[in-house]
Amino acid sequence: MSDTPTRPADTTTSAPPNPNVIVAVLAFAGIVVSLMQTLVIPIVPELPKYLNASASDTAWAVTATLLAAAVATPIAGRLGDMYGKRRMLLISLAAVTAGSFVVALSDSLTPMIIGRLLQGLSAGVIPLGLSIMRDEMPAERLGASTALMSASLGIGAALGLPIAAFVADNFDWHTLFWASGVLGALSLVLVLVLVPESKVRTGGRFDLLGGIGLAAGLVALLLAISKGGSWGWGSATTLGLFAAAVIVLVAWGYFELRTTQPLVDLRTTAKPQVLFTNLAGLAFGFSLFALQLIVPQLLQLPKQTGYGLGESLLTVGLVLAPQGLVVMIAAPMSSKISKAFGAKYTLMIGAVIVAVGYALNIFMMSEVWELVLVSCIVGAGVGFAYGALPTLIMSAVPVSETGSANAVNTLLRSIGSSLASAICGVIVSQMTINFAGHALPSENSFKVIMAIGCGAALLALLLASFLPRRRADATAHGAAAETAAEAAPQKA
Repeated sequence: MSDTPTRPADTTTSAPPNPNVIVAVLAFAGIVVSLMQTLVIPIVPELPKYLNASASDTAWAVTATLLAAAVATPIAGRLGDMYGKRRMLLISLAAVTAGSFVVALSDSLTPMIIGRLLQGLSAGVIPLGLSIMRDEMPAERLGASTALMSASLGIGAALGLPIAAFVADNFDWHTLFWASGVLGALSLVLVLVLVPESKVRTGGRFDLLGGIGLAAGLVALLLAISKGGSWGWGSATTLGLFAAAVIVLVAWGYFELRTTQPLVDLRTTAKPQVLFTNLAGLAFGFSLFALQLIVPQLLQLPKQTGYGLGESLLTVGLVLAPQGLVVMIAAPMSSKISKAFGAKYTLMIGAVIVAVGYALNIFMMSEVWELVLVSCIVGAGVGFAYGALPTLIMSAVPVSETGSANAVNTLLRSIGSSLASAICGVIVSQMTINFAGHALPSENSFKVIMAIGCGAALLALLLASFLPRRRADATAHGAAAETAAEAAPQKA
């Protein structure tokens, strides 16, 4: 079966779907799925009591979602390219809905982990939504639409914490997951009713061995990153997992280069525009999550430390919530800059804004309003950057690889967030002060993290400078049209 993308003949005469409706539904689905990143944070300290299990065991409620998302994202993207993006989107939304209800009904560790695994399997929603937009949106709407969809990852993560904190403080913890299940079911119905199936498919045979190899390598890598702090970075288990990840991923890459229908086309991924965009996405993922890790700790540390603000978890959520709104506003604005100057420069502007935000944070961390301002500045930079990333990716890959390419970029952003969690965890555990007999993160530990976040943004700026100068946003939709046009004669 050929890899050539085909568009089945349209046998219906129904009116074309409303682009505004498609964008709204897909962005809503992306926000619902990204909420799962922060939904569980308010109740993590209480999970041992809720589930009658040890803290080390209940930590798997977070780790399970991370691992499932890493495995599911590239596989869902590829299957979407092959068999239908809307179909895989519906399966992903069904997974997050089922997972939410499983957790809502659980009172022990095993069903909690199973439910969180199912929630993680929904991570492909954002790259699948981006791919549907490329196939369905008119050219003049594509940039703003994909920018909003891409930014939904940051929007949901920022809005999830205040919502989850409010629910956890005022209701039974199961309510969090009943609510997420309802939202998942609503997004599933909306997609089923209002989003058309993309007519662009590659067909072909799924690379099962490549999927198994990538899953094994990613699980080993992310287990080592996420659990290295508790297991010990020099422990045999952690080092063994890192070594296994390197060996498996190198072998996987060797295999992918020699198979005719790879899970991920590494030759396409190695193109300068795709490669440097993905590396910049990794750096931005680090920068976004670093702020979300340090601001809550600064706000909740006792005032007696001299730098803590002694605020509640709900206040933490309210401080971070404006960041999500700023991301939502900045993402569509980024498409206008991309049209005028090129997505490369939009990405670079975003990197500069994020770097400025972290630099200010080093000196502005003693008042709540200062942290609100800094989080909004960083959010604006992330909105610009996340708006530019899919435009750069889609303008450099054939339409037959849109889902897979976007999935890889989304995956690398998630790996950047995991690296931020691990590195920040090491810093705050090593740079401490003694407070009432307890070791607490020192003020300098937060400043070091802010400096690293600034450095990650500057690294993204450097990586973006290597991107080709052509105006990527202007060619993104055109590339899809050209590929489809090339495929048309072959289906006759």
